[in-house]
Amino acid sequence: MQTETIVYIILAGIIAFVFAYFQYRYKEKSMTRLGMLFFFLRFMTVFAVLLLLINPSFDKVSTYVEKPSLVVAVDNSSSINHLNQREKAEHFIRSIAENQSLNDKFNVKFYAFGKSLKASDSVSFTEEETNIYDAFRQLSQIYKQTTAPTLLISDGNQTFGNDYQFISSQYKQPVFPIILGDTVQYTDLKIQQLNVNKYAYHKNKFPVEAILVYSGNGNVRSKFEISRGNTVVHSEVVDFSKSENSKILNLNLPASSIGLVNYKATLVPLNDEKNKVNNFRNFTVEVLNQKTKIAIVSDIIHPDLGALKKAIETNEQRSVSILNSEFENIKINDFQLFILYQPNNKFNYLFEQLDAESKNQFIVIGPKTDLNFLNSTNENFTFEITNQTEDYQAEWNRNYTPFLVQDIGFEEFPPLYSNYSQVNFFVPFETILNKTINGISTGSPLLATFEKDNRRQAVLLGENIWQWRAQSFLSHQSFNLFDNFLGKLVQYLSTDKPKNRLNIDYESVYMGSGNVVVKAEFFDKNYIFDARKSLEITVTNNSTNENKTVPFVLKNNNYQVDLSGLPPSGYSFTVRVQGENLSKSGSFQISEYNVEQQFLNADVNKLKQLAENSSGASYFIENSNQVFDDLLSDKRFVPIQKSVKKTIPLVDWKYLLAILALSLGLEWFLRKYNGLI
Repeated sequence: MQTETIVYIILAGIIAFVFAYFQYRYKEKSMTRLGMLFFFLRFMTVFAVLLLLINPSFDKVSTYVEKPSLVVAVDNSSSINHLNQREKAEHFIRSIAENQSLNDKFNVKFYAFGKSLKASDSVSFTEEETNIYDAFRQLSQIYKQTTAPTLLISDGNQTFGNDYQFISSQYKQPVFPIILGDTVQYTDLKIQQLNVNKYAYHKNKFPVEAILVYSGNGNVRSKFEISRGNTVVHSEVVDFSKSENSKILNLNLPASSIGLVNYKATLVPLNDEKNKVNNFRNFTVEVLNQKTKIAIVSDIIHPDLGALKKAIETNEQRSVSILNSEFENIKINDFQLFILYQPNNKFNYLFEQLDAESKNQFIVIGPKTDLNFLNSTNENFTFEITNQTEDYQAEWNRNYTPFLVQDIGFEEFPPLYSNYSQVNFFVPFETILNKTINGISTGSPLLATFEKDNRRQAVLLGENIWQWRAQSFLSHQSFNLFDNFLGKLVQYLSTDKPKNRLNIDYESVYMGSGNVVVKAEFFDKNYIFDARKSLEITVTNNSTNENKTVPFVLKNNNYQVDLSGLPPSGYSFTVRVQGENLSKSGSFQISEYNVEQQFLNADVNKLKQLAENSSGASYFIENSNQVFDDLLSDKRFVPIQKSVKKTIPLVDWKYLLAILALSLGLEWFLRKYNGLI
């Protein structure tokens, strides 16, 4: 308590004493017992009131004992089942829960992980992907400020994610791996990896790369085959030895029929192989009838040109040619879309040809664009020319309707460099992205599309879109999000199909270990997104003719349905809108592949390295009970006595109010009883 507060309390006592003295002792010749009682009660009343006004604070210190946490992270992937370790793992988990000494010393917390981490003490060992690194990353946030030794019950086999053996730089807790599996080396042949493009073109050949691996000591011979149905389309003999234990085969297969074509790659198993699942791999190729050709026309050299070309050509259905404005020898009808990059007056002939042939176009406008020329040759929009420039960032318009657009983090992208001018459209248009300056929306379009006379056009008002593709990679470690966005825009512009009220977004091929998600978007008759409708999808297994109807779920600005529980096969589907005479059909293939079944052993070396890096210790499941004794005797994990200091103001002390009420009430009662009032 501060000295100033103590002085105020002393002064309050003096004032209360003087006040009581003046009322009950001043001018009184003698003090009776009743007078002394009145004096005391009045003193207490005034003193309590003054104390409430001063409201001093008192420090209250409470202590408690905090036990360390024991984190039990259980690998819930199907590889535990595949290695026949489920029963041992479940028995060990029960022994942790039933060990009273362990529970007395630690706060035991159970987690299960596969693709993601979940707080749970029940496991099913059915997840088809494993990310040990991400599990530790999430645990590092939960136990950042506490002592939490960690039991990792796993075979150490990770199917995706960063290398977890060096996670100790982020996760500052000792890790004690409980290794599920053994170190016995079995003779094994497997298809380590199969690299195939999703798309091929009719009457062409498509490449296949197969990486084959052998584990064993002797010399063996096998055969690698690729079959389509009952027909073997490729076969070759492969030899392995202890020193030459891998092969990379490159071959080309003919694309002889249009549509989804299923293939099966087989590395013929040896007689004594324990795991034969990893000797087979299914894959699907979509054979297309033609390729979309796109021309990028520019008279300047800019990084945007290469970024646009790379992003568009990630889809094997498309090819891009970069041309200048003087290409009279090129036939315009060879291309389905023209991207006109910062046009100038040299583009005059090209614009005339595009208008004559009603070709779709995508115009990119920047500081090097001749706006006077563009205003004179274009009748759909015009610019106010100011001869000034500005940096504009993007704001996603979730109400854009012509096709499905996903927010890929537009607001985090670097600004585009453009003319400081207002664009005025003379035709109905829809905005994909709006301009913002310093986070303030200008209400002006940055990227817009419009349709006129069955001709589709788009306008991007800024250069340096290559920086968007680079930022997308930095944020997501992949170009896919940006490339898919640009691919959808190109697909919309390169076709002449009328606007649809029902749009479906899906993949033609899904891997068996991934998510099978189909998205849909429905618009009313004014082409405004309608979130009130109920959509459903009927899926038919082409092999068994079994039907399954599943409703869509509304998420943000589209409808979604997760079909991940479907077994590998070919499927056809129909999406219907209830209450509307609208439906759309399609087909997709789920390829059979479970990466968790490719492992023969536990990854002992990585788990041991993880234990060493984190100052822990590793144990095989057969002698796992030793970890209990080690944890109980480890001096690093002891309860910690902590104290909490609380500052409590006097006004919160309810007894002072009771004293005040009692002194006032008792004084009034005694005075009334003795006829003094």
